[in-house]
Amino acid sequence: MTDTAPLRTLLVDDEPLAIERMQILCARTEGIDLIGTAQDGESALRMVEALQPELLLLDIAMPGMDGMEVARALDGFDLAPAIIFVTAFDQFAVEAFDVAAVDYLLKPVAPERLEKAIARVTEQIRETRDSTDEDSPWAEEFWVPHRSEVIRVASEDIDRVEAERDYMRLHIGERSYLLHQTISNLEERLDPDHFIRVHRSSILNRGRIAKLRHDGSGGWYAEMDDGTEVRIGRTYLKKVKQIAGK
Repeated sequence: MTDTAPLRTLLVDDEPLAIERMQILCARTEGIDLIGTAQDGESALRMVEALQPELLLLDIAMPGMDGMEVARALDGFDLAPAIIFVTAFDQFAVEAFDVAAVDYLLKPVAPERLEKAIARVTEQIRETRDSTDEDSPWAEEFWVPHRSEVIRVASEDIDRVEAERDYMRLHIGERSYLLHQTISNLEERLDPDHFIRVHRSSILNRGRIAKLRHDGSGGWYAEMDDGTEVRIGRTYLKKVKQIAGK
């Protein structure tokens, strides 16, 4: 599957049978070096500190400290491992994105889904290493929950963003995905050379804007290359007009 070293992996689950099944699956999957198991959140954190794994296969519903709490605690670690949640429940997918999980697998885990998730982690680690010397302040990708998965969305592929209460809807062609983030925070993460905020609830990919249109009654609209029209707020109009040299 990959010519890179297998991922040093820690398996965390409170059910012995579930651990046994995942151990067998990991042994049959390329790219995984299973270095240990833990049966509760507190033990998992101690083992992460001692063994410094690159990947956590992490259950969510556990007594005491659950998987989400473990993920939040790991956010403070200098060398935090990537996280793939392995759970019997599908209702935590959005929350999984909030703690930056790479993937979200439902039990029983199919071998091909685990392989796909491992490939994602490997690619993420490779990209992180490749960009170490470049350190761009702008986000190049977002991981968004979709059904029972967490999907990678490249920033450059986003056509436009629309706010929906506490979520942002990322439009990519005919598809769209919800991201749990405020529009102000998202605006700060997007490269202003490629994205522009045109309304309190809209951000557009500058390269997808086909034209600006005045409706004759004081309103301005940005028309995207797919024909979608987006209202331009008065606060943002002057900055948007600069695109056309106005």
